[in-house]
Amino acid sequence: IAAARVEEIAGKAIAARKLISMGTDMCPDSEDVWLEAARLQANDANGRSVLQRAVAKLPTSTKLWLRAAELEPDPLRKKAVLRRALELVPSSVKLWRVAVELEDVEDARILLGRAVECVPHSVDMWLALARLETYENARRVLNSAREAIPTEPAIWLTAAKLEEAHGHGADLVDRIVAKAVASLAAYQVVIDREAWLKEAEAAEQASAPLTCAAIVRHTIGLGVEPEDRRRTWLDDADACLARSSVETARAVFAHALALFPTKKVIWLRACALEKKHGSPEQLEATLARAVEHCPQAEVLWLMAAKEKWLAGDVDGARSTLMEAFAANPDSEQVWLAAAKLEWENDERDRARVLLAKARDRAPSARVWMKAALLERECRDFDAELSLLDEALKAYPAFHKFYLMAGQACERPVPAPGSAPCVRTDKRLGDAAAARDFYQRGLRRCPKCAPLWIGAAALEERAFGATKARSILELARLRNSGNPRLWLAAIRLERRHGNAKLSENLAAKALQECPDAGELWADAIASAPRPARKGKSLEALKRCDNDARVIVAVSALFVAERKHAKARKWFARALALEPDLGDAWARSYAFELVDGNEGTQQDVLERCVAAEPTHGELWTSVSKSLEHARADVATKLKICAQKIKEAEDA
Repeated sequence: IAAARVEEIAGKAIAARKLISMGTDMCPDSEDVWLEAARLQANDANGRSVLQRAVAKLPTSTKLWLRAAELEPDPLRKKAVLRRALELVPSSVKLWRVAVELEDVEDARILLGRAVECVPHSVDMWLALARLETYENARRVLNSAREAIPTEPAIWLTAAKLEEAHGHGADLVDRIVAKAVASLAAYQVVIDREAWLKEAEAAEQASAPLTCAAIVRHTIGLGVEPEDRRRTWLDDADACLARSSVETARAVFAHALALFPTKKVIWLRACALEKKHGSPEQLEATLARAVEHCPQAEVLWLMAAKEKWLAGDVDGARSTLMEAFAANPDSEQVWLAAAKLEWENDERDRARVLLAKARDRAPSARVWMKAALLERECRDFDAELSLLDEALKAYPAFHKFYLMAGQACERPVPAPGSAPCVRTDKRLGDAAAARDFYQRGLRRCPKCAPLWIGAAALEERAFGATKARSILELARLRNSGNPRLWLAAIRLERRHGNAKLSENLAAKALQECPDAGELWADAIASAPRPARKGKSLEALKRCDNDARVIVAVSALFVAERKHAKARKWFARALALEPDLGDAWARSYAFELVDGNEGTQQDVLERCVAAEPTHGELWTSVSKSLEHARADVATKLKICAQKIKEAEDA
């Protein structure tokens, strides 16, 4: 063979053929020599002639027969060669497989019937025959296959899939899989849990969810210690979801819940799966079972009520919350959810009554705050301030009450023609009353940065920068290392034209808070254009995983017209902190100018799904009276419009 190939590489084909012909004479029992001789022939006809002599010498060589069939151009002659080969080598699985592939369905069934007699150890032949047979015959074939190869799991699983495909219920499929596991164990077959989970995923891909679930039920607990079961099974479910095997993950959760029906964490994961991959009916059924088994789990009741409300079934949501009240009579979360349901459906009197009851039954600072917010939204500012007065007596250390009261007193008198409001309390619109609330708050909560910033903003509006500057300096002395206070001071100087002082403050701030993303983001945005790149590199060294810094760098790419890079960096920021509304607004504003309708809609839909709640610009819009009832999409559009107006200015 080597000598012939040397001649072939040298371009001497005739010499190569002569050499290999000598080889067939000298080594007539070597199938490799005959195969090489056939390959070196000038055409297929000569090759067939060589192989005809070869099979005469080596009639049981599978390779020679397969090559001979391959060289036949006529399908009928190819079949004839293979049938002759099977007469001489009936135990060759390869020959049977190739011969079956050439036949039509009817002839293939006949051929496979003979194949399983000649090679009863071939699982593939049995399964192929079962696939081609009618239901009754397929059952008989699989029974024979189990007798011939009792240690092969694939035969049992095929039988289960067959029964499922013909409409037989979960009970029969479950019995088959149970018998499979027991039989294989009896024959001392090692049942590998991971391998069987892969079989379950394969069953799911083959549209056999009942078989998939049965495999999971009977094998997922094998080899797992009792104390590790819950953790291991949750990891299994996550792994299945990562591979898009939803039915397998659902079966894992179902089995885990059958053994741990009172574990809230499993129910929450199962509900999350149904919300993302299941139908509304499946989610509703899962939540109904969840609250039945875990009646003290408030979060499950709230999820069930919210899903009904989102589906438009307000009465159903109310009845769910009534059941939640029965199970958790003093739950703050349930009271607030019930009030929110009425609030969102414009039943404000009902919401007011519920919050009044909540203040008696489950009093907390949050309940009082929600009651005050309801009055503010109803534009009953007197009631808001009265509630805040009472709340401060009950919770004097809760900083948000001082902030809300100060903001209420600062709120200007509504313009003529605006929505009607109740505003008779003399403190409303009085800067001195607002100052009093802020000072009381700072005495009680000296570490609260928003209170210091609110007090400074009030003094800035009343007396200019001097008094505000002294308040912020005092705030920084008492709260060293607080980036929000530094940022407020920097912006104060910038607003009043003290550029040099703001730069000095920014440098000091970054020395004191070197890892503060908001300070670096502001430094990038406010730096002169030639210095922005250097600032951004320094910021990324310090805090490369801060979403605010990433957004600032994205804005830099937008300014440089590097749209692909900007889009990539915006996506990174949104992945890092999906709750940051400002990042969504910046991304959406960018797409409105430089994207297309598809990219704009994509950002909008993902933002609605993320439901962001944080961000300086985002909270300024979401907490304003005008937009308190706006949905996420509307808030996003308003924020994007504000960004555009700021850039145009």
